[in-house]
Amino acid sequence: MAGIFERVELIDGDQLAERVPMLDAIRGLQELLRSGFDPADALPRQLLDVAHGQLLLMPAAAGGWAGQKFATVAPGNPARGLERIQGIYILLDGETLAPTAILDGTELTSIRTPAVSAAVLDLLAEPDATELVVFGTGPQGIRHAEAMAAIRPSLARVTLVGRDPAKAEHAAAAVRAMGLDARVGSPDDVRRADIVVAATTAREPLFDERLVGDHVVIAAVGSHEPGARELPGGLIGRSQVVVETDAVARAEAGDVIMAVGEGRIAFEQLAPMRDIVAGTVPVDRSRPRVVKTCGMGWQDLCVAALAVAPSARER
Repeated sequence: MAGIFERVELIDGDQLAERVPMLDAIRGLQELLRSGFDPADALPRQLLDVAHGQLLLMPAAAGGWAGQKFATVAPGNPARGLERIQGIYILLDGETLAPTAILDGTELTSIRTPAVSAAVLDLLAEPDATELVVFGTGPQGIRHAEAMAAIRPSLARVTLVGRDPAKAEHAAAAVRAMGLDARVGSPDDVRRADIVVAATTAREPLFDERLVGDHVVIAAVGSHEPGARELPGGLIGRSQVVVETDAVARAEAGDVIMAVGEGRIAFEQLAPMRDIVAGTVPVDRSRPRVVKTCGMGWQDLCVAALAVAPSARER
């Protein structure tokens, strides 16, 4: 066993962030989706309930690599000063299946989730978008501000909305440290948004859909449960809705599942993100565009593989 560990590279969170800048992660995901890889063929993940949260087992194989993320979701952790989502990632050579690297899965998730949102919103958002409103003041809210700025340098202001004013101000300070103009706001700020991100643990809609203009794009990433939603059904019904795959949307995307149950939209009207990124489904700029993601193993694998590329090691 000692021999195996001698051959495995250990990549901590700081190293991963340095090796895979956000824009590189975004472009890598876009390249994979344009390469012929189809997320509909991806290996399924498992969500297992345990006493204080969930275990997530997320295998993947693509692009000459294989891998497995072992992640946990512990809702009580933020009150303990710990991350709600934690994990490790094992990257394998795609041919020999030999372990190649073990990566900080928490940082990997912090990069890949906003990178996936941005990879699609890059095609959906107006080229001159200036106003970003982010619901959620945890790590995902902050990193989504970073990702949106990477694809839209035109952003002039970021407004963060959260339930805890002190936490919201802390998040705004973190975004300002990135060189962005950031402030704390309210749900009503959606009325002047160009881009909206929902990265919360909410189970009910966060804002009034009547505030959303037809030019607006929205990313909803906070939930992977069929009974939880961040977006109102009326917004889903009047939008072009992009999902990872039809199967994931039907099983996990509560925002979509509940809107279908209300008769607002049909599953057949959803657009897989691969088709948007590859250009086989046109973007409908006459109405809002929504990206609803739940998280898939191929996304982690793509970013993990970027971390061991020769160019990344040289950084």
